Amino acid sequence: MNTESPPDASTPDGTAQDAGATPACVMSFNAGDPSGAGGVAGDIATIAAMGAHALPVVTTLLMRDTAEVFDQHLIEGDAVVEQARNILEDVTASAFKVGFLGSAENVSAVAEILSDYAELPLVSYLPNLSWLEEDEHQSYLDAFRELILPATEVLVGSHKTLTDFLLPEWESERPASPRELAVAAAEHGTRYVLVTGVMLPAKAGQFIDNVLASAQGALTGEKFELFDVSFVGAGDTLSAALAALLAVGAEIQAATGEALQFLDQSLDAGFRPGMGHVIPDRFFWALPPEEETAAEGEPAPNPPGPTPSFPDEPPAAPGGRRRVH
Repeated sequence: MNTESPPDASTPDGTAQDAGATPACVMSFNAGDPSGAGGVAGDIATIAAMGAHALPVVTTLLMRDTAEVFDQHLIEGDAVVEQARNILEDVTASAFKVGFLGSAENVSAVAEILSDYAELPLVSYLPNLSWLEEDEHQSYLDAFRELILPATEVLVGSHKTLTDFLLPEWESERPASPRELAVAAAEHGTRYVLVTGVMLPAKAGQFIDNVLASAQGALTGEKFELFDVSFVGAGDTLSAALAALLAVGAEIQAATGEALQFLDQSLDAGFRPGMGHVIPDRFFWALPPEEETAAEGEPAPNPPGPTPSFPDEPPAAPGGRRRVH
């Protein structure tokens, strides 16, 4: 892929904004993540890389490193609301992104804000929350299902996470299809699902699919070659990129394709800053091309780190490169 210039999310048709024009603003409700891989830190980097401006609202503080989440310190719902209300009275938002909100109470607080801006697109990302205590986990999912899904235009998540959430009684040996997940989401008011990490039949080779679907069927997607490299922050990157594109009025299928391309290149340039997972490099396009950085007569250097692949969940040993097809 060409990585010489950043993706242009300034206008739906890819043309540059006029000099001095105010970029589209995307409000992100998400956790404070000290690793910088996801949460509001990841959203800020992604939204900025896509040419928009982030309005980050912190919902909880994660205690984590690049390998795992240990705990969280919740921010009270009133403080979450005050953060959002103050800036929304001053700045016009063009889209919303919902990540991890911390608790059922915070889900309710954020849903109240979103209800006042129902005309704006909302991209909601549901991460793997298996680290939460069982009661907290279930109450969070129940509140998310009841209060966030009805306002959501696109629900993003891994195939396993969305199956467990939307079809908890699924018993068939056959994995639920993206369309079946979309039908279940539509029952709660969500228009589309963007399902990552859909395993393909062995005869198709080592590939996974990432599919945008509605209740009528699959609409678009990208296949990624599967390698055993673990990463963190991919789901937040994909959902924030999609929100930035919808903020400037991009059509849903085109926005999904561009967001997946952006994720692919961010992962291709991914790096491992600690002893845990690989983190996406959202500013891959700001680096000089490899051929320009290599000394004359010498081969181009290797990419800055191993290339990860979906799903966004269990750790695995480092592996080779991944390509998008």
